[in-house]
Amino acid sequence: MNYATALALAFLLAAGADEQGLNRFLPPVFPPPDADAAFMQALEQQPATSADQPQQAPADQGAPPKAGPHSTEPLKPESRILLIRYVDGEFGKLVQSLPGGRKGYRLVVGKPINKQKLADALRLYGTAATQGDTVQITGLEFRSQEIVLQINGGTKKHFNWRQHVQVGIGGVDPTPPPQAPVGQRVMGANLIIDYGRPLPDMSADELKADLAPFFDFSKQHSAAVNWIDTIDPKYRDAIKDHKAVVGMDSEMVLAALGRPEHKVRERSPEGNETEDWIYGSPPAQTTFVTFAGDTVVRVEVFN
Repeated sequence: MNYATALALAFLLAAGADEQGLNRFLPPVFPPPDADAAFMQALEQQPATSADQPQQAPADQGAPPKAGPHSTEPLKPESRILLIRYVDGEFGKLVQSLPGGRKGYRLVVGKPINKQKLADALRLYGTAATQGDTVQITGLEFRSQEIVLQINGGTKKHFNWRQHVQVGIGGVDPTPPPQAPVGQRVMGANLIIDYGRPLPDMSADELKADLAPFFDFSKQHSAAVNWIDTIDPKYRDAIKDHKAVVGMDSEMVLAALGRPEHKVRERSPEGNETEDWIYGSPPAQTTFVTFAGDTVVRVEVFN
């Protein structure tokens, strides 16, 4: 993609155009667990920062985050990306049993859990996961005043996180995890975090503090720790610097840059198909990451 073509495509995207030959933007997909707190700790060995410095990782998971007043500013797009990157895929131990049910259980931020309502929900909808279970956050949905967390795959289907990730010390265990009997598999659930006002700007640590009535994130292994140990050092360094480079796969790009604002597919006259992941829009800096299959073949940055 030459400079003129790239700029023209970027302006079309900014204007919402749908030109012939360009596929509609693909809907966002949930990637494998992105780089999270322990992952960035393993890379940088740096302490946590506030939401004013979102380019760095959240605090060490060795101590639970402390709840405090949220910002009066609305949730920023870059903060939303960081929440997805550092919370989606995280493991935590439940300090309360979590009800099932399609609608999910509602946790009002700043208010104590109503024990009677929780007991009623457990009785009516069943127990998705029991106090003391280790569960995984597998998706985040942002609404005007709420964040909906999918736990162990959410309520649409059953999910066993042990089938998706190996966590341990010294690298990835190649042995497939044993299948648990159907009756013993952990069910999925939804947890609705209700702020009672437009979503405030927040860091990953602040969101984890809001989840403290249900989750204990201390001393939990990260889903990304073993994965990062398996990749080439040059890609590991690029992820640390939040850059995409030729040769990366989609999982690495997601870890480095988060989800793209847009995706566009193109097919050459020879029938070769590529996909551009586009970050930013003119007149701000715009980055095009071009994939052939699942491999980055070109990275272009326009200022």
